[in-house]
Amino acid sequence: MNNDFKKEYLNVDMVDLKNKFEDKRGFIQPLCDLNMKSVSLIFTKPDQWRANHYHKKDWHFIYVIRGEFEYYFRKTNSNEKINKKIVKENELLFTGPMIDHAMLYTKETEILVMSKNPRDQKTYEEDTVRINFMDDNNRF
Repeated sequence: MNNDFKKEYLNVDMVDLKNKFEDKRGFIQPLCDLNMKSVSLIFTKPDQWRANHYHKKDWHFIYVIRGEFEYYFRKTNSNEKINKKIVKENELLFTGPMIDHAMLYTKETEILVMSKNPRDQKTYEEDTVRINFMDDNNRF
């Protein structure tokens, strides 16, 4: 991470979208202007959990195309209370490295995930630490 990245995103979860460029044809909405190696489209059915892990060095910007999810998070290896955000259509979420996170998809949802690291299975698994962080029993 360079210093500009740290200053802008280190303690952020929800990201204010930059101004869009509009004309008679429509608009262009900037989402992320950082160097990254992966962009994935993820579709999830309602009442499904995803994540329940943290990343050692990777980070993600998650843009909700349609649907919504409950995002649970806290700093890894901390005793701080678990935080919750409801992330909705047209919102941009940032998940940094060393953040325990889990998502419960409450509606049929499509997200666009932009990541620092490549999404190939080997790279992803080497950077991902799976944890028992959230489930239906401790949901709030």
